[in-house]
Amino acid sequence: MSQYFSIHPQNPQSRLINQAVAIIRDGGVIVYPTDSSYALGCHLDNKEAMERISRLRQIDKDHNFTLVCRDLSEIATYAKVENMAFRLMKSLTPGPYTFILKATHEVPRRLQNPKRRTIGIRIPDHVIVSALLEALAEPIVSSTLILPNQNTPETEPETIRELLEKHVDLIIDGGHCGHEPTTVVDLMAESPKVLRQGKGPVDLFEEEHE
Repeated sequence: MSQYFSIHPQNPQSRLINQAVAIIRDGGVIVYPTDSSYALGCHLDNKEAMERISRLRQIDKDHNFTLVCRDLSEIATYAKVENMAFRLMKSLTPGPYTFILKATHEVPRRLQNPKRRTIGIRIPDHVIVSALLEALAEPIVSSTLILPNQNTPETEPETIRELLEKHVDLIIDGGHCGHEPTTVVDLMAESPKVLRQGKGPVDLFEEEHE
């Protein structure tokens, strides 16, 4: 059975944040709120936890996992960022976007797209996530909480508890946080390409093509 923490979305209790970080470091899989929807997360170096997430979501090896980072300076450790991409990310973060970038050698091969050697990068605008990342002091491996045969993420903590309490180690109830996944933007080409339109507006990318 998983643990269940009710964490205040504006004033997260530091005791519960530290306990959640301990669970991540110990190899646990957590459910946590973001600025777009709930997500599954685990430690960067834990292969077994990542495989548990893959099984829960029934995703294949070509799936782009995401590294949820504290800020832009942390991104440079895990992704190769050109000047144009950096300026764009600076204007859109923190926010509900996932950016596809070339991974550095700091990213385990199992997390990279096997063909393109890319990684998703994200900086959410959410107080609980910021507190988790600050206490953890490294990125969280993340995937939107979209269960098999569903098209949209799970949104209600109590429903998530009923569905996943036997399959994850911690569920963080941060209240309702939306039902849209992030907007995914590929920054590998000469101009940004929207791969999935989600919560983040795409007007800026349309302007760049004009």
